[in-house]
Amino acid sequence: MALLSDRERVDWLRLIRTRNVGPATFASLITQFGTATRAIEALPDLARRGGGRGAISIAGKAEAEAELAAAARLGARYIASCEPDFPPALAASDAPTPLLCVKGAVHLLQRPTIAIVGARNASAAGIRIARELAHALGGHELLIASGLARGIDTAAHNGALESGTAAVLAGGIDVIYPPQNEELHNRIGEIGVLVCELPPGAQPQARHFPQRNRIISGISLGVIVIEAAHQSGSLITARYAGEQGREVFVVPGSPLDPRSRGGNALIRQGATLVQAAEDVLEALQPLLRKPFAEPDRMQPYSPPVLDMRLIDRARPEILEMLGPTPVEIDELVRQSGLSAATIAVLLLELDLAGRLERHPGQRVSMIR
Repeated sequence: MALLSDRERVDWLRLIRTRNVGPATFASLITQFGTATRAIEALPDLARRGGGRGAISIAGKAEAEAELAAAARLGARYIASCEPDFPPALAASDAPTPLLCVKGAVHLLQRPTIAIVGARNASAAGIRIARELAHALGGHELLIASGLARGIDTAAHNGALESGTAAVLAGGIDVIYPPQNEELHNRIGEIGVLVCELPPGAQPQARHFPQRNRIISGISLGVIVIEAAHQSGSLITARYAGEQGREVFVVPGSPLDPRSRGGNALIRQGATLVQAAEDVLEALQPLLRKPFAEPDRMQPYSPPVLDMRLIDRARPEILEMLGPTPVEIDELVRQSGLSAATIAVLLLELDLAGRLERHPGQRVSMIR
């Protein structure tokens, strides 16, 4: 692992704040060009070749520097996925969030982590279970992560406040949501750790919560669901956990309570039933003994030399192979006979032009 220089941190922030650049696109750009600086230089040409209309909107240097300074004034800082302070489980996942804004006891993020999520309108029994599970698991030096929402999230944070808890936010590091959790938010920022990916002052919006949930599951070895209705945000977190290879645990609930239907359905699909902290600890033992591999994103790197004439000839073929149905990138390589590097460039072109959608499992599709 390596620390970013001040200039590299600015360029990483500029790159991830650029339109049409998400975590997967960011990872592909760094793989292809070696540094964020070279990737930024290549963006306009990539977007043009992909059929983008107009100039691509690249975040400015002054804008990125102002964001970093705003975080510093709040007592927060940005850590990159290649740096030692970054959560190891998230760093080892597929296309991790490149930069996290963090505040508080950042060293806690190096602990093995378990997430506890559930209903905002939780029952009294659910809140008690969440608080007691968080307290018991925290006593075994596990960091308890949740999303600082009402109900189960709040109970989990309170149960682990003294042992260690991480609140992953859907807005900026300084934005308190919901307002009634102001005291808890401030306390976690002092003795726990606040985590987010958005700039200071950013207000939570509906589209931010799924990515917040992906970070919650990504930093964790497993996710415990307590009271989750069908189509709830907690089930989105559980789905991400499955996609990331994390353990999914569920505290079962009454079949008569709509708040338990989603969680009970997860048990039928193979999630581990939890009645006590010991059930979680037993299932996590193999993972606790197996450290995550360090990411190699900042190793000395020379970008491959690509034949642009070959890429131009291959572009129509790849466009024909892509459609609205997600397809694995490896399948594009097999069927086309092109190199993975050539395919990566062609997909980056479409991605930056706003014509490509990336899916879990290294799959892509065209946007209608």
